[in-house]
Amino acid sequence: MTTELFPADLPVTATVSRTADGRAWLARLPALVDDLRERWSLRLGAPFQGGSCSWVAPARLPDGEPAVLKVSWPHREAVGEAEALRLWDGRGAIRVYRHDPADYALLLERCEPGDTLGDSDHIDASRRLLLGAEVLAELWRAAPPHGTGLERLGDVTAEWADLVEERMERLRPGFDPGLVAHGARLLRELPGSAGREVVLHGDFNPGNVLAARRRPWLAIDAKPMIGDPGYDPWPLLEQVDDPFAHADPRRVLTERFALLAPVLGEEARRLQAWAAARRVESALWAAEHGESAFAEESMAKARLLADLAGL
Repeated sequence: MTTELFPADLPVTATVSRTADGRAWLARLPALVDDLRERWSLRLGAPFQGGSCSWVAPARLPDGEPAVLKVSWPHREAVGEAEALRLWDGRGAIRVYRHDPADYALLLERCEPGDTLGDSDHIDASRRLLLGAEVLAELWRAAPPHGTGLERLGDVTAEWADLVEERMERLRPGFDPGLVAHGARLLRELPGSAGREVVLHGDFNPGNVLAARRRPWLAIDAKPMIGDPGYDPWPLLEQVDDPFAHADPRRVLTERFALLAPVLGEEARRLQAWAAARRVESALWAAEHGESAFAEESMAKARLLADLAGL
């Protein structure tokens, strides 16, 4: 193994090294990657720079076919990725070739050329939004299995609601208490009022949608759950092109939710309610971590989104 496989400036190194467990995992990582390389007969290239909680590198299979080796720092959100990829079976997402759950290791289909939807500035933002929505709708067609190991969205967002309330009480950041309370209530109530449940991607932002040859666009890096599809679209809408940077963000947001709703088979107001709830949660997370400017910005966005939804 060469030092080029583990450069010091990898984002995962900065993120994971903050804890003792993370530093211990980083110390084991070279030996773990070497073992996987031998077991799966891989030729590895220099790792990709993306990813804050995993080491990811291009690989070649014994027959020369391209692949990707992904080794994640063991954490809650990484547990269900392989199961979701198998459920999707290449429809809207990359395929999984091999999986070692004990080592949180995946051998995955490689997207080529691999440009992200977010970086495809030659495509109009509204068109990119629709392209992403089409991929997301395809992911949702997979039937959620009974007895799955995937977490349920309602369980996760109920925990977030508790954290929102606890942080608001302890930190007293000066946020609108009515809006925060409404955000926490939405996090608890929206999952139970959904008209259907799907296999959620969990982190469907335009950086996780890559150009590919097998299909024009494929999703990667899922943090899957089972639950209300209305949860998934907000990062795509917000990050494909920052709607709040426009002169009239209300108009841009209204237009984008109206574009998404029919493609996804969801009501625009429900998507807006989820967006507001997620922004409230983000604001309290930021306040907890000392990011006061981001926290204030998130609350201002949550207010606008809540107004759009008529909340």
